[in-house]
Parts: sequence; C-alpha cells; structure tokens
Amino acid sequence: VRITAVRPRTPAVPEGEFLLVDAAGLKGSRGPTTLLASGAGLDAKALRAAVRGAGSNLSVTLRADERAALSGSPLQAGAERIYVWAVLAGAGYASLALVLSLLRSAPERAALLARLRTLGLTTRQGRYLLGLETLPLALLAAGGGMAVGWATVGLLAPGIDLDRLALAGASGVTAPQGAALRADPWSLALPAAGAVLLAGAVAVAQAWWAGRRTPITHLRAGDMR
Repeated sequence: VRITAVRPRTPAVPEGEFLLVDAAGLKGSRGPTTLLASGAGLDAKALRAAVRGAGSNLSVTLRADERAALSGSPLQAGAERIYVWAVLAGAGYASLALVLSLLRSAPERAALLARLRTLGLTTRQGRYLLGLETLPLALLAAGGGMAVGWATVGLLAPGIDLDRLALAGASGVTAPQGAALRADPWSLALPAAGAVLLAGAVAVAQAWWAGRRTPITHLRAGDMR
C-alpha cells in the first residue's frame, strides 16, 4: 500500500481510524457503485421512478433533502426562534424607551418652538431644528449599541460551538472545523440606522404637531418654562 495523502477526517467515517483505497487497484473490484449527478433540470420524482424500476437495491439521495434535514433539527430551530424573539424584544424595548424619552420632553420642545415662531421661525425650520437637536444623542446611542453588539459577539464566540449546533440532529456526518461566530456588519448597522431614523421621525412628528397649534396655546402669561 502506497500512501499518497493523509487526511484527519472523512465524511465516510466520522470517528476512528480509516484508510481510503482506490478500488481500481483491487482485484475483483465490482466497479463504481455511486453515480453523482448535478444540474438545474433534475427531476427528483423521475429519478426515483427510474431507480425503482432498475432494482430494489438502488436508491436516490438528493442534496436538497440532506440539507433540509440538517437545517431542520430541533436544536437549530429552537436557537433561531430564541434569537429572533430576543432581537424583537430588544428592538421593542429600545424603541419604547426612545419614544417615551422624547415624549417626556415634548412640552418643553413645543414651548421652545412657540417662542421661536414668535421670533419668525417657520414650521419647516422648526422641524429641522428638532431633528438636528436629537441627532447627536441618536448617533451616540447607535454607535454605542454597535460597539456593545460587536464586543458581545467577540466575547461569546469562543464558548459557542456552531458545528454541533448546526449538525446536532445529523448522524454519520463529520462536523467541519473552523466555523466561528462572527459579527455581521449589516446586522449591527441596520438596527443602529433604524434607531436614528426613529428618533428623527419622532422629532419631526413633534414639530408637525406643535406647528398645527398657535403659539398662544403653548405660551401663557407667567409661564417660566
């Protein structure tokens, strides 16, 4: 036996020692027993019907079916649901806190706009003013959220085994090495951009609502705000 290459693992033998031998060099070899086919126009039903008519010891295995079996494991599906609900809950609480903080300062903003309108500020300029006022805090919050998310992924990555999570329900499959949890820039940037847009939208809505009312409604005699 002449060794041509050394491999640490093989999908055919998940555990233990193994030796792959070229069947063409063996006497009495029966020839190939596996046919691999690929293409965009493969019909699974037609293939199974043809194999069923050729013999009972033949079978058809589709890559799509094997991939669906790997991705549909209970552990992986449960982890995806937990992640989705955690993201939705975090986004909901963050949006609620942002809206409540802006609504809490709504009377002061309305009074400020009323005073500025008496000095000649237009409604459009008032919208720009409130939008620019909330922009620095929104940008700081978005940047801090992205930094915390990136640091969280970096700290949790060594303790999460994605190989076992993805192939938890698979038997006879060798888990690939090197799959690591990484921070996706779009997953961090999109929520941050959404927070900035939400803050700007609430500020513009406040300016629009305050512009519908006359300044005398917000300014009262003796009001020291």
